[in-house]
This record gives sequence, C-alpha cells and structure tokens, in this order.
Amino acid sequence: MNSSKIQLYNTLSRTKEEFVPIHKDEVRMYSCGPTVYDYAHIGNLRAYVFADILQKTLEYYKYKIKRVINITDIGHLTSDADDGEDKMAKGLKREGKPFTLEAMKELAVFYKEKFMEDLSAMNIKHPDIIPFASDHIKEDVEIVGKLLEKGFAYKTSDGIYFEIAKFPDYWQLSGRKDSPEEKTESRVGENVEKKNQADFALWKFSAKDGLGYETKIGKGFPGWHIECSAMSIKYLGEQFDIHTGGIDHIPVHHTNEIAQSETYTGKKPFVRVWMHNNFLDINNGEKMAKSGDGFITLQTVKEKGISPIAYRFWILMGHYRTKMNFNWEALGGAETALGRLYGLYLELGNDIGAVHEEYRNKFKEYLGDDLDTPRALTILWDMLKDPNMSPADKKATTLDFDKVLGLGFESLKEVDQEEIPAEIAQLAALRQAARGSKDFQKSDELRKKINSLGYEIKDTDGGQKISKI
Repeated sequence: MNSSKIQLYNTLSRTKEEFVPIHKDEVRMYSCGPTVYDYAHIGNLRAYVFADILQKTLEYYKYKIKRVINITDIGHLTSDADDGEDKMAKGLKREGKPFTLEAMKELAVFYKEKFMEDLSAMNIKHPDIIPFASDHIKEDVEIVGKLLEKGFAYKTSDGIYFEIAKFPDYWQLSGRKDSPEEKTESRVGENVEKKNQADFALWKFSAKDGLGYETKIGKGFPGWHIECSAMSIKYLGEQFDIHTGGIDHIPVHHTNEIAQSETYTGKKPFVRVWMHNNFLDINNGEKMAKSGDGFITLQTVKEKGISPIAYRFWILMGHYRTKMNFNWEALGGAETALGRLYGLYLELGNDIGAVHEEYRNKFKEYLGDDLDTPRALTILWDMLKDPNMSPADKKATTLDFDKVLGLGFESLKEVDQEEIPAEIAQLAALRQAARGSKDFQKSDELRKKINSLGYEIKDTDGGQKISKI
C-alpha cells in the first residue's frame, strides 16, 4: 500500500476505500457524543479513542480537521428509538432533582464536564465544537417543518414521524434487505397510528401540562435522530466527510440520520464515509452497560491503580472494527507492556535526533490501512529494539509516532530523587521492602498505586528508578 494514501472502511459501501475529502486540505468529522445522564463507561470511551486515532492519523497525513462531538441532553429514549423513558429524566430521578428543563441542563453540564475530564485523562483531543442538543431546538424545528412540507413526515396524536416508505434507500447503511413497503413489524412496540411500524419519531409531543419546548410544530421534544442531523448540518454543512459512532448506531440512529438529512437537503450523500467501532464486551460476551456489574468507568480503572493511558494502550492493541472482551488481567498485561515501552524510552537519554524515515513510512502505511493500530504498535516495538539505530533517532521517532498513538512519551522524563514527592518516595520504599521479603503481590499493588499518582517505577541494577509519567 502507498503510504501517501489512506484507506478507510466505509460502512455504507462495506469496503475499504481510498479516502478523498470533499475539500482538498480539510476534513469535516462528526462523532456521536454521549447522552449525559450519567458517567461514561469504558465501553463508551472506546468510541472516542477510535475517533481520536482517526483524527490524529488524518492530521499525520497533513489534513486540517474540523470536528464536532455533540452532547445529547434531551430526546434520547431508553430504547434508542421511539419508546421508553427519556434518559435525562431517568438521571433526574436517580439524583432526586426536579423534572424541569433547568434541572436537566444542570445535570447535563455536570456529566459533560466529567466526560471531558475522561477525554483529557486518555489523551483524547478535544473537538473544535461541542454543542448541546438543547441549544438547537430552532434547527430541529426547521428540519421537521421542511419534512412535513415535502410530504415525508406526518402527524399522529403523540408526535411527528418520518415515513420511511418514501425513502427507497432507507436500509442501505444497515444492509438489510427489507422493502420499506413490506416492513410492518415494530422495532419499538406497536403504535397503531403509524403508517409503518419502522417509521421513526422526528418530534414527540408533550403530555398535557407536561415538560417541553413551545414551537410552531407543537410543544414537545425533538427525536434523538433529528438532533444529530441538525447539529452536524449547522456546523459542518449539508454534506461532510466522515461520521463516526459505535456499531449499535448503524440500524437505527445513523440509518435515520441519513433518511431525514438527505430528504431535507435534497443532497446525496449526506456523509461520504460512515465509520463504526465494534463493541467492548465484559464477562465473555456481556454488553457493557450503565447498570449492574458491567458499568465500569474510568474512575474504576484509576481506583484499581491503573493509568487511563494503559487503557488507551490496551484499546489500541485491537483493531477498532474487532470486538474486544474486557477483563482486568488483560488490562494489567497491557499496563505491564506499556511500562516496558516507557522503560525503553527512558533509556534513550536526553538527545533528540532525526525521525527514521523507513520506520515512519511503515508506521504511516499501517495507520493508512484503515487505522491498523495493532501493526503500528509492532513498528514502535521493532524500532525501539533496533540495534542499528542511535538512541537520539529512536527518541525522535518515538515522539513522532506518539503524535497519533497518544501514549504520553513527551511528558515522560526521569525525576531527580530530590524532586520526588514524599508520598511517592515512601511508597517506593515500601515497595522495595516488599520485594526484599519476596512479597511480590504487595510489590505489584504498590507499583500500581505509584502509577495511579502519575509516576513510573523501574527496577534496575542500581536500584529503583522513578520517573514522571
């Protein structure tokens, strides 16, 4: 493969395609953001590691990026479609807050900030634009009104629905063979007023005296899908380059985005490349969720004494389109491997030489082959162990690779013993004592504690060496 070209897997065509942006030097990207009624779990965060690697790879190829991650703070029902409780209302109940628009926004702002903290902890670049769905009711209403005018939407007693029979390519993204005219079973439960049970909500009317936004199309809330169309079109235009999300968005959310957006604008395609990351399972196949034992947050990882960057590293060890099964042993192994990489880097000294072009081209080629991070990591290992390269060139090449990998090598440095905080020094002394008494379990626990506080400890012939991560 030519390292000057990028091949990306397009869910819409089900093939890897050479990526060519709409505008020569700029890529416009939209990533479906979180519904901020609770903390993000680590399965959610996999989607943003993937999108971050995509953005940084495109930047490595010298493209300028304009990117949006939305914040859903209204309209997302628990079924991901047209029924169930609003997820933000669920959050208000859980935290004992009043059922008001003001309390909903307060909840959203709190969990949005926690989400942004998680992104920072994992070296995920913040997007250019982070809009709240609740700030775009005007845009939602404009699109719904236009779809009604064009005859693609109709009203029922509980809302306004998109008529999928009038959009022949409705099933294209999901790959289903269903004919819209014959599709009569419901994804979300029977609604006798729908023309087709797969017709989806653009706007849901409020119950009498209920919460909602007063608009020309009625009092209520936007459907979850219309929000992403409204925000992406506003900030990126009626056609843009890449839309990312999890594979669970393919059959409903993204399918609906395409139908309503292309009908509204009259332009096709709405998005040139659709990209989706696979699931992160737990307990050998159980889907990670915001309830039960599967609700593992980044804070949980930290409390185990494991760095968020170790979790990022573990994610990069699998291809984004491959399902990964989370367990603590695997994450611990990734942390150990990352520690070895840090150790190899710290042995290189302070001089920074030149980037090794042959290794760089191979690294770039693997990333350009649909973001093949597992193979890209093998190039990093091979380069650091190459006896024919100077330490200075290895350091320069590592730092170059880390522009994409985001493993924090630039901030990794030896710490003078006099600069080590007293708490770290005390933990290191306890660890040394544990190793001396061959209590390796205790030694490992202390090492993880030191890592969680931002320091790396390495055993050498001259004793323990402590470095800042």
